Amino acid sequence: MGKRRRVAERRTAPPGVIGAVIALVVCGAGLTAYALYDGGSAAGETSATAGHRKVRTGPLSAAEVRTAATAFLTDWQHGRVAAAAAATDDAPAAGALLTGYTKDAHLTGVTLTPGTATGAKVPFSVKATLAYKGVSRPLAYGSSLTVVRRASDGKPLVDWHASVVHPDLRDGDTLVTGASGTPPIKALDRDGGELTAAKYPSLGTVLDGLREKYGKKAGGTAGVELRVVRGAASRKAKLSDKTLVTLSQGTPGTVKTTLSPALQAEAEAQVGKRKHASVVVLRPSTGEILAVANSEHGFNVGFQGSLAPGSTMKIVTSTMLFEKKLITPDASHPCPKTYKLAGWTFHNDDESEIKKGTFKTAFGASCNNAFIDFAPKLSDSDLTKEAQQVYGLGMDNWAIGVPSFDGSVPVQSGAQMGASLIGQGGVRMNPLNMASVAATVQSGRFRQPYMVSPEVDHRTLATAARTMSAKTQAQLKEVMKFTADYGTAAEAMAGLGPDYGAKTGSAEVDGQKKPNGWFTAYRGDLVAAGVVQAGGHGGDTAGPIVADLLRRGGG
Repeated sequence: MGKRRRVAERRTAPPGVIGAVIALVVCGAGLTAYALYDGGSAAGETSATAGHRKVRTGPLSAAEVRTAATAFLTDWQHGRVAAAAAATDDAPAAGALLTGYTKDAHLTGVTLTPGTATGAKVPFSVKATLAYKGVSRPLAYGSSLTVVRRASDGKPLVDWHASVVHPDLRDGDTLVTGASGTPPIKALDRDGGELTAAKYPSLGTVLDGLREKYGKKAGGTAGVELRVVRGAASRKAKLSDKTLVTLSQGTPGTVKTTLSPALQAEAEAQVGKRKHASVVVLRPSTGEILAVANSEHGFNVGFQGSLAPGSTMKIVTSTMLFEKKLITPDASHPCPKTYKLAGWTFHNDDESEIKKGTFKTAFGASCNNAFIDFAPKLSDSDLTKEAQQVYGLGMDNWAIGVPSFDGSVPVQSGAQMGASLIGQGGVRMNPLNMASVAATVQSGRFRQPYMVSPEVDHRTLATAARTMSAKTQAQLKEVMKFTADYGTAAEAMAGLGPDYGAKTGSAEVDGQKKPNGWFTAYRGDLVAAGVVQAGGHGGDTAGPIVADLLRRGGG
């Protein structure tokens, strides 16, 4: 989208001591420690406190980082939990998790080997033995820590977060070894083939979610595992427990999904070509989810992301404008270069303008101010109601079979309300949400997406309060087809017509040089939506991914 005022998205020694460095090898531990005695030669400054005690300030020196990191790792390795915790800036939290590392996770024989520091960040490798009721297995992984200076006295300490202990932990999470509370599952695609994270790397978090929801219902028996048990903050973020090591296999139950093996494989291949890419594929006539893939596999952006959708939100905005009879596709509607609203001046991309054109032309060109200039004619809650009542968004009631975020379109006022009309402000979506938006246009009604049939567990799917009229649907298809034929989506959608439609989007994010690129489109009875974060314009980034899947799926 165009330039505008940005909306935030959205992580001493006494002077007489002679400086020297003494290297100390901790025998038998495989860990080299360094003790630093510094009379002020290290980087950093000192300041006097009220009691005339000098407090070191300023950047940490390499020696300070090395000393603090080594002290923590050495104490942890030797089981000196209290000392290790005291070497951090949150001793209670560190002490609890490090104690649980041995008592609850049953990890012993820990060897920690530091790597080369980058600034204040120190990577290290972990080797340990997982031993539980006579069964043992080696464990190895990498982690890192960051050293910070305590404000009160300038002392270098480890900046404590649970991820120091294991990179899969978030603050509040714990590690536990024992009989898993949830039996394993064998997840199947729509054709009966097994879905595994080894074959489809994007499905790791999806399989975790399926197990958590259906493990007990599917008839399996629990095994013994080392797993991440999520705390309150992670649960709120809808993260599932995660298995790290399996000591003994349970008996899996079977859960069938709606995923297409061919489209899932192609989605994995497509997102693998770009960084920070996510895509979701749906069947509009049923709501079945056919594929979900993400470049990064630790968090499912496709289902759980919360990002400004940029101009793809103009589909919902246009629905509202058509229903209110404020505009029609072929009505004359210029798009000014700038538009002032509540003290803000909004700009179009590249300072463009459409002096003489129709609303359809502005939609196809994704010209922002052709939408924002409707703000004075709208109530603050109009867009929120449209998203909820017609598109089923933002009510936190989707039940797709695994954790998901259902979008958010908060009631806003003034310039923020204007920004929401073009998918900025407080509006948040993910590829699942925007695929559902395009699916609602294609089929004429909202069908909640799902990956596990509701017949499996008799859950109730979300519904929308009302259905758009046939006239409104026809108008939306007209402007989306124009965009696919002649607008910002034309290059990506070339050769896919005639029964198709698309919308591109770019969403500015503070701190990013390039916007997030969005693209949502339908072809026949197939819909796909994707985002490439910090990738640039949607037609150039997410567009080729979406178009490829529509082409492979055959519509």
